[in-house]
Amino acid sequence: MSSGMKGVGIARLGQVAVNVQDVARATAFYRDVLGLPFLFAAGQLAFFDCGGVRLMLDRPEKPEFDHPSSILYFLVPDIQAAHRRLLEAGVAIVEEPRVIAPMPDHDLWMGFFRDTEGNVMALMSEVPRKG
Repeated sequence: MSSGMKGVGIARLGQVAVNVQDVARATAFYRDVLGLPFLFAAGQLAFFDCGGVRLMLDRPEKPEFDHPSSILYFLVPDIQAAHRRLLEAGVAIVEEPRVIAPMPDHDLWMGFFRDTEGNVMALMSEVPRKG
């Protein structure tokens, strides 16, 4: 290994594939409900930007890949307002926002929801303590 490098040199997360059954329906959800910037489509694939990380929506190519995706934690500045917007859009809520961990200068809040494809996703917010 070269001077102090550990592992393979990963700098950051570049792209996440989200399994979907209906790319058009999921594209509308990620674009219109979550408000992620749509980057481009390539064949049946749809790509979005999430703060420099690309999300790729795609139908599973093989049966062994046909399962819900990993949970994506979307960082939002105001979790209560974001949660209200999801409710107004008729999004299926799995768990209401709540404090997950009190930190020294803020509380870590999370709330969970399902996208149109049944994948569980989360809102996450670091809420400063009033003080």
